[in-house]
Amino acid sequence: MIEASDANWWRGCVIYQVYPRSFQDTTGDGSGDLRGVTKHMAYIASLGVDAIWLSPFFKSPMADMGYDVSDYCAVDPMFGTIEDFDELVTEAHRHGLKIIIDQVLSHSSGRHPWFIESRASRDNPKADWYVWADPKPDGTAPNNWLSIFGGPAWEWDSTRRQYYLHNFLASQPDLNFHNSEVQAALLDTVRFWLDRGVDGFRLDTVNFYVHDRLLRDNPPMPPGAANDVPDTNPYGYQNHLYDKTQPENLEFLKRFRSLLDEYDARAAVGEVGDGTRSLQTVAAYTSGGDKLQMSYTFDLLSPEFSAAHVRKSVLAFEQAVKDGWVCWAFSNHDVVRHVSRWAKPGEDTDAIAKFAISLLACLRGSICLYQGEELGLTEAEIAFEDLRDPYGIRFWPGFKGRDGCRTPMVWEAGARNAGFTTGKPWLPVPAEHLSHAVDVEEADPASVLWRYRAVLEFRRKHPALIDGSIEFLDAEDDVLAFLRRSDGETLLCLFNFADTLAHWPLPSEFRRVETADMPGSEPVVIDEDTIALPALTAFVGRLA
Repeated sequence: MIEASDANWWRGCVIYQVYPRSFQDTTGDGSGDLRGVTKHMAYIASLGVDAIWLSPFFKSPMADMGYDVSDYCAVDPMFGTIEDFDELVTEAHRHGLKIIIDQVLSHSSGRHPWFIESRASRDNPKADWYVWADPKPDGTAPNNWLSIFGGPAWEWDSTRRQYYLHNFLASQPDLNFHNSEVQAALLDTVRFWLDRGVDGFRLDTVNFYVHDRLLRDNPPMPPGAANDVPDTNPYGYQNHLYDKTQPENLEFLKRFRSLLDEYDARAAVGEVGDGTRSLQTVAAYTSGGDKLQMSYTFDLLSPEFSAAHVRKSVLAFEQAVKDGWVCWAFSNHDVVRHVSRWAKPGEDTDAIAKFAISLLACLRGSICLYQGEELGLTEAEIAFEDLRDPYGIRFWPGFKGRDGCRTPMVWEAGARNAGFTTGKPWLPVPAEHLSHAVDVEEADPASVLWRYRAVLEFRRKHPALIDGSIEFLDAEDDVLAFLRRSDGETLLCLFNFADTLAHWPLPSEFRRVETADMPGSEPVVIDEDTIALPALTAFVGRLA
């Protein structure tokens, strides 16, 4: 466990993401709440993680499940009270856990008092707090920018007779970061939570804060370029040069970091979705020690599952980001659960889950787990009539949205709604998840849950895996090979992604390698010249 006073606690930490609405309901209304998180704090701590990332719990109309904030300094009644939040923080700290909260600064809800005032006229005190623009002479939108959630990124307002910008839902208007008063007001809301004992922030859509002042059209996306959206979404047809990732954003991030540095041992991780430019953006946002401590991208949240892809993604980061830090994750609340993304038809998803945590624990960087992955939960199939995600509803059936990874946690296999709620759950509890409930897996030492705990304990015992260097080695047959080094320790890490036995020839300088007892690596066979790796097996060895 990290030391509470360690200013670099974030470097190499393990974060557990809690989606509060789906974690535990204590009131019977069918939606999870803050007291539910507090109730299971001992369970979270038992995993061996260092911090909890809480998805938004702020006051909100819930058009986008809380990512549309109407009051940045209030808890939505759905989740409880500010006193419930304070109790959660106290209980987390009692268990040695840090609390990271989701900050949605790029946009607010259309019901936020700031926007209500801003849209009232063109000359009120907050008239310039959002991104407003006149129509073209023919009445159409100011430019060709698109919303990720479908359609133009501009919505007409009949009172001001102008368009306002929204990168997501029309009910999520974008704040104008070119206005210094807006930046100051947002930083005041951050200070509010710092004063309540929050240890860090996850910055939602951190590269969306600033737009091009000239409102220039985005050009078409070059053929074959990488995207962060499904291919069913026309948003991917544009090269987003002007609607996000503007250079002025760096100045705001410096202001944000200066605020964090007024407090002891606080940190921030940014979400960067920038297509082919993502790593360059991460490098800019985490370099110099005066902006974000770390960021994550979508590189390993993709459907691709191979040694080559992981090597390419990690190497690209190491080459692009010289003095920054990354946070790797395989699943979160926005993507299909990784065991379902990566499993072939009929493949054992539990085997993939166990393999994946071994891999994640050995990568250089901090790591983030998403609630339920420690149980090996698969992506749920949600009927159209049960969907709650506006993104999925808009693009159905080509894209089914994000509800399949947001279904309730399963605590007790034999309890009503698996122990999540006594009422009707806001999303269905999948029947196929019952066999992976916490009480079932707690009773089975061969379960995914036990493997997660064992692997994270193994990681804690080896400094080279926390913040050591990484060096890739030659390998074939879908084997990933690399070294992790720190003072006094060198570890050889091997991963066989294939569904057949693989052999990795030992270089002569590695002939003296001994097993480091990585959980799950027992079937690996070592002889003088070769390491034999069964399918979906990880091996970690010490080099003399």
